[in-house]
Amino acid sequence: MGDDTEQATFDQMMALEPHGADTYVGVGPRYPWGGLYGGQIVAQALRAAGLTVEPEYLPHSLHAYFIRPGDHTEPIRFEVDRIRNGRSFVTRRVVARQSIGAIFNLAASFHVVEDEADVQAVSLSPDAGSPDDHLSDGWSHVFDRRPVGDMRRSDAGLSRAWLRMVEPVADDPLLRACAISYVSDDLPTDGAIALHPDRTLVRDEGDWERTFMNASLDHAIWFHRTLDPAEWHLHELRGHNLTGARGLAIGEVFSQAGVHAATVVQEVLLRRVRH
Repeated sequence: MGDDTEQATFDQMMALEPHGADTYVGVGPRYPWGGLYGGQIVAQALRAAGLTVEPEYLPHSLHAYFIRPGDHTEPIRFEVDRIRNGRSFVTRRVVARQSIGAIFNLAASFHVVEDEADVQAVSLSPDAGSPDDHLSDGWSHVFDRRPVGDMRRSDAGLSRAWLRMVEPVADDPLLRACAISYVSDDLPTDGAIALHPDRTLVRDEGDWERTFMNASLDHAIWFHRTLDPAEWHLHELRGHNLTGARGLAIGEVFSQAGVHAATVVQEVLLRRVRH
């Protein structure tokens, strides 16, 4: 891919090109570490699945596995399998491929909105403050990030940040779910690192890469309520378990008004670098 993808916008990444029946091709920019960002692949795969679903069915959950690192110099092919069309639920499977083979696998479920009880059992932490209370340390041209405290050294094993998309996202439930999916891969690794006993040995930002090797393994999101991703929302991830080089982080996404919009769970590979 040429230089025109180096700063690809979210809208450009979501503009998947049809390539035959239920097959779409997408592109992505090169990220600071090289290669592709997992949240981009999750978002594009959900977008591909949604393009095969009638608009009254909204995404309510996804479960995904990262199989191989992606290559930003190649397009990504998303192959959709229509597992089931039901009256209330629709199920899709998506495999993302590059020349090396399958790099990612996703299962997504879509649900017709039903007029039933609406109960929110978790709430926004008051000590998270507001985005204006924190400084930006964003690494992406697609979204901004304002951490709440040190996301990797928290004694509570907690990683929190206010996030928002840089550009407006259309008032479309599928695209907005894709945008939340895009940013949802940013914090879970920090939640797992916050559990590691050796995190206190890291003195500066450059030490992280010299101390830990990490990669996303699998990812799950449950979409509860729609929010505008271009407005600030808090991602709060708790390190839940760390064993056998695998760390699990579980958390919530809240609007600034305190609406619980989504729940995120991710397992990450986290190894101490041996010198």
